[in-house]
Formats: sequence, C-alpha cells, structure tokens
Amino acid sequence: MYATVRRALRTLKRKLRRENDSAFLPLLRGIVHVGANSGQERALYDSYRLPVLWIEPIPEVFATLTRNIASYPDQRAVQALVADTDGTEVDFHVASNEGASSSMLEMASHKDIWPTVGFKRSVRMTTTTLPRVVEAAGLDMARYNGLIMDTQGSELLVLQGAIPLLHHFDFVKTEVADFESYKDCCQLSDLGPFMDQHGFDEFARHRFRNLDPGKAYYDVVYRRR
Repeated sequence: MYATVRRALRTLKRKLRRENDSAFLPLLRGIVHVGANSGQERALYDSYRLPVLWIEPIPEVFATLTRNIASYPDQRAVQALVADTDGTEVDFHVASNEGASSSMLEMASHKDIWPTVGFKRSVRMTTTTLPRVVEAAGLDMARYNGLIMDTQGSELLVLQGAIPLLHHFDFVKTEVADFESYKDCCQLSDLGPFMDQHGFDEFARHRFRNLDPGKAYYDVVYRRR
C-alpha cells in the first residue's frame, strides 16, 4: 500500500512540475531555444502554436533535430555554438548520453549526480553570438519573446553575448546548477544578479535533480519587469 502511495505521489509531483515549468508558455509569442538537442519539446511548443528557432551545435544531433521538426512548419533549426563572442575556436565536448550533457566546458562535479555520463570525444568549433544567429536567420524578433537555454554551464556566456537582444524577451528560462557541475560554469548565484541588472525578476524555480549535500539542478524562469 505504502509503495503504491509513494508512486502516486511521485507521479503527481512530476505532473505538477511539468505544469509549473510550462506556466509561462501561454504568455509567449515565439521561442528561441539555445541548446536544442533533438528538439524534445517540439510537440509541447506546437501545442501552444509557437514559432520556434532551435539552435544546436553537434552535427549528428542537429541532423536528428532537423528530422524531428520536419512536420512542424513554424519550427526551424540552425546549427551553431552560441556563446559570448563571435569567431572564438573552442573544443566542444560531446557527451555519451546522446549529446544531452555536451558542453564547451570540461566536466567537474557533474559526475557526482550523473556518474554514468562522460565525454566521448571533442570537436573543434567556432563560437557565435545570439544576435549574429538571429541576423543570419533573418528572424523577426517581434514574433519571439521567449528565450530558453540548456547549454550545460555556458548559460551566462550565452546571455552576455545576447545583451543587445535581451529587450526583446519577456521570459528567459534556463537549466542551471547551484554548484560547479562544469569547470567555471554558470551557477544559480551568477544568474540572479545578471538578470536583475538587465530588468528581469525570478518568476519560477523548480529543482529537478539533487545530491546531498547541497548540489542541485534547477529549471529557473525569469520575467521582464
């Protein structure tokens, strides 16, 4: 009986988390999603009839993404590694979990939460900034007021490079850790001051993975004041 109750509670918590994480989607006109992976949220975004620009750097993952969104006419994809500068060469590390934990940063304590995940190879890539991607894609920013990031530790770099575009976004959602998951990565304590400086307040925060003591991953949504 107790096992059944626990399973039911876990299912309810997952359902509530999904609903909370999506609470801002009805307020969006469109999404720029940096760190697309294979476009797992494509059906969710489509259910809100949102145009989407997906950005993904890994060639084989980008090919999968392109196939996955082919049936969604208002979703498109660009292959690029977004950071804070244009034209900087870096070693981009491709992770063993179908690229989901891939990063331009080396792993640090990430393995404490996901011990089976590691890097399987590195690819030399050149960074670009979000304004450059948007310009090259000919994106009408009047249609896109949501920015979503899942870039495995480089979120602050993406935001720093995107400063000229931030005024277009009403909501910014990001995955972020409160510890050094990747070497010199963006942490939760870094995001608050930056977002406050650029006119955003925290709208929602949901912890989705944690390891005692004091290591956790969050989805955090910021809303323009």
